[in-house]
Amino acid sequence: MEKQLHLNLLASRPPMAGGFQSGSKMKMGPGRKRDFSPLPWSQYFETMEDVEVENENGKDIFRIYCSGAHGPVLLLLHGGGHSALSWAVFTAVICSRINCRVVAMDLRAHGDTKVKNPDDLSADTMAKDIGKVVEVLYGENLPPIMIIGHSMGGAIAVHTAAANHIPSLLGLCVIDVVEGTAMDALNSMQNFLRSRPKTFKSLENAIEWSVKSGQIRNTESARVSMGGQVKKCEESTSSPGVSNSIGEGIIEEEEDEEAEEESNKKRMKEDDQEVKKESVFTWRVELSKTEKYWEGWFRGLSALFLTCPVPKLLLLAGVDRLDKDLTIGQMQGKFQMQVLPQCGHAVHEDAPEKVADALATFMVRHKFTEFKEGYLC
Repeated sequence: MEKQLHLNLLASRPPMAGGFQSGSKMKMGPGRKRDFSPLPWSQYFETMEDVEVENENGKDIFRIYCSGAHGPVLLLLHGGGHSALSWAVFTAVICSRINCRVVAMDLRAHGDTKVKNPDDLSADTMAKDIGKVVEVLYGENLPPIMIIGHSMGGAIAVHTAAANHIPSLLGLCVIDVVEGTAMDALNSMQNFLRSRPKTFKSLENAIEWSVKSGQIRNTESARVSMGGQVKKCEESTSSPGVSNSIGEGIIEEEEDEEAEEESNKKRMKEDDQEVKKESVFTWRVELSKTEKYWEGWFRGLSALFLTCPVPKLLLLAGVDRLDKDLTIGQMQGKFQMQVLPQCGHAVHEDAPEKVADALATFMVRHKFTEFKEGYLC
């Protein structure tokens, strides 16, 4: 059971051992029907832009979302298969607490970033990408930057810091990724990825699945971030090759009234008829094909993290994730650690306010910034 809890270190972990199975039901308890309609990025970020980076093969284009005009830059790196939109709700919260600027970036081959070689997801290449984007954004006038990464993005943040790709680095925050548990989980990752639905009949359907399966436990965050995880595919549901659709086994809520259940059945039938007219949705990133890079992301991560000379914060969903090197380092006071229980792997999506509070307190304590006037911590 303990091993199962660490299965998903690239995407978000399901709440039950064995993951979500098509056709299964999960009791959600009685309650009102929830809204799973998508929310726009503009509700959480101030601007969106594409940053062009020169490479040997031509130009790569990285999508970034920004907020704030003053203070240090928080450079946010998402997990595998996710996008910068996973930081949307967190961005709105942190900007209400401290003076800061936020730059959330779609990493190589993720979200709306377009690169010449999307198959190269090595830690070295991705860390260099981050350095290049920062250079294009700020030139020689680099502002103080705090780099914050979740899961795969946390590993890439460590590689970026260790290679000194950001000379003005203030600090480093890693969210729910530890070398020991990550390496242990790699053997089970392919099984987990196979357990996910391959397609969804709509974006709303994908959002609903992400919440009810426990992948993202915060409905608001799922409504803005799932659009960065899935995309429309050209094949329709009647086309050969599109199978394992979430429409076949959507998790159902327990209803109080039979009438409500009949209404849901009618709505699902109408949805099934409607989906034949439209494209289905599939994952933007085929994580199973990135397997050759997994070990490179995580092996040696603890030692690299401990040797980074800047102040460091480690946020975990459970204390059991600490490996030996980090346990010793934590006892020696080499970094600050905080455990945020009752969260899934996507800690910053599940509990954006708790993560923002931990980060704001850390940054103010180190005199990187100040709390906003009127904010009561």
